[in-house]
Amino acid sequence: MKTFLFRSTIGIFFGGFLAVILTASIILANGLETIDAVAFMKSAVGTMFCAWFFSVTPLYFENENWSLLRQTSYHFITVIILYFFTAFGLQWFSFTPLSFLTFVLMFLGVYAVIWVSFYFYFKNEARKMSEELDGL
Repeated sequence: MKTFLFRSTIGIFFGGFLAVILTASIILANGLETIDAVAFMKSAVGTMFCAWFFSVTPLYFENENWSLLRQTSYHFITVIILYFFTAFGLQWFSFTPLSFLTFVLMFLGVYAVIWVSFYFYFKNEARKMSEELDGL
């Protein structure tokens, strides 16, 4: 529970920080003088929510009683559903067949790259630890 609360706090604060950075970037890139306060608040809350669930859902991978396939499946299903409803609910994407397909393909691509990167990172860490133990 302590880990969940810590990750929740970090995720929410990171999401708030990210929302401000993204908004500032959009303002500077487009030369805007004002922004819509309601749109900013919706996007900020959405970004904080996304950061929260992306920071707590890796807890699935800490359940040692589950296989890697089960951990990955639960994580993937959880994040794609939550992100889908958030992104389309806040109109970050328009809800058309083409945008839905684009969303799914982009999400799958990014998820696959991140998953493979973490897989090889932790595989390398396990190899290093094994070599250190062999040296004892």
